[in-house]
Amino acid sequence: MTPMTSFDRSQPVGVFDSGLGGLTVLHECLVTLPHEDFVYFGDTGHFPYGGRTPEELTAFSFEMAEQLLREGAKLIVVACNTATAAALPALRAEYAGHVEVIGVISPEARQAGEATRNGRVGLLATEATVASGAYERALAEVAPDATLVPVACPGLAPLIQREGLIDQLVVDEVEQACEPLREADVDTVILGCTHYPLVRAVIQRALGRGVRIVTSGHAIADDVDRALQAAGLANDQTRRGGYRFLCSGDPESFRRMGTRFLQLPLGEVRHVEVAATRELVAARSEGRP
Repeated sequence: MTPMTSFDRSQPVGVFDSGLGGLTVLHECLVTLPHEDFVYFGDTGHFPYGGRTPEELTAFSFEMAEQLLREGAKLIVVACNTATAAALPALRAEYAGHVEVIGVISPEARQAGEATRNGRVGLLATEATVASGAYERALAEVAPDATLVPVACPGLAPLIQREGLIDQLVVDEVEQACEPLREADVDTVILGCTHYPLVRAVIQRALGRGVRIVTSGHAIADDVDRALQAAGLANDQTRRGGYRFLCSGDPESFRRMGTRFLQLPLGEVRHVEVAATRELVAARSEGRP
């Protein structure tokens, strides 16, 4: 673990994601907490995460967390549902007593449990997230009588992260994914991937106007605020914070497409080299840094 002795409130909040989707979470944080600084790491070099093994996902997550700590992060947000499902418990165990780590699944499950009227909650997510069972466990904690109907959408996130197009391919993918949710008569649907809010209108149309859609952004921003306040690390609300970006893939592509996700201007994007998948997995399994 990257050694750090203490934090002060001037340090940034670190956010990481498999690619660009976590910018939808960052957007809510920037709007809700304009006085805080943020540093975002998008692992576009390894995107997409949906078909990765839990070991790969955990290795990627630790590498990004370590990079954010080197950048001075005083709190870490895992703004990726797939990474949260695979790695959040391990991250929290590793950094316990050092830095708080917040994930996206529990806030969404809490919102869905409060919103559902008939107890049938749908989930649209990647293959890895659905296979993890993380949402079933999180929903059972807050709404034990509710039933989760999960649907894996392996092709949706890559379609969304293309050149910003919402075309018939996206519409067809969404319609196919939503069909079992309509058949199950769900009244609430969790968007279990941070890319999906970019096509929320398409999803809402496929589900029908009576279905409540739950996303993670606003709830995560509230959780970040509470955590910073509790730790005495909240910045002075009279200041204006900044934000900066790292990525493991092509910085220009990230900058060009990222504006659509963030809905705010992106400045410079710094490229960060990441270790090979095999090396990372071997290091984590052997307990090496």
